[in-house]
Amino acid sequence: MPSPHCNNRPHGCAVDLLVIHSISLPPGQYGGSYIDAFFLGQLDTGAHPYFSEIAALRVSAHLLIDRDGQVTQYVPLDRRAWHAGQSEFQGRSNCNDFSIGIELEGLDTDTYTDAQYRSLAEASAAIMAAYPAIDRDRITGHSDIAPGRKLDPGPGFDWQRYYSLLDEVVSGECH
Repeated sequence: MPSPHCNNRPHGCAVDLLVIHSISLPPGQYGGSYIDAFFLGQLDTGAHPYFSEIAALRVSAHLLIDRDGQVTQYVPLDRRAWHAGQSEFQGRSNCNDFSIGIELEGLDTDTYTDAQYRSLAEASAAIMAAYPAIDRDRITGHSDIAPGRKLDPGPGFDWQRYYSLLDEVVSGECH
């Protein structure tokens, strides 16, 4: 689903960071097409009171993984998605310039599904193969690049579980 909320990366800027996020629209509700509409700039502000607060935002992600593990792509990986906002990683600001953003359908206070972890590990492994500068040390949460401003993917995200699955996928041991 091509999002209009993207643009070209700065010339010569290598992709070397993967950022994991969470989103649910309306907050705390899963399913439906509201996330798609938001990333496509087509959110109906009358569908929920919260939507009038965010309707003017121009936000996207490269990928969304829903609760069933289905992956939707909004922005080509070689283009800059607008997922990180004001951000910094290891002294470099504007993380959108050099990162790929994956949204998990969820809340920063909730847990994630088995299907989401599996799809996230598979997508991450594919991204790491295409962008070898991304390794485990260059995978981070939105909360880590925008501390005090963002909390996602939150305490419900099990980093060890994710890394274990990622290791399985990368080594070819997944079943």
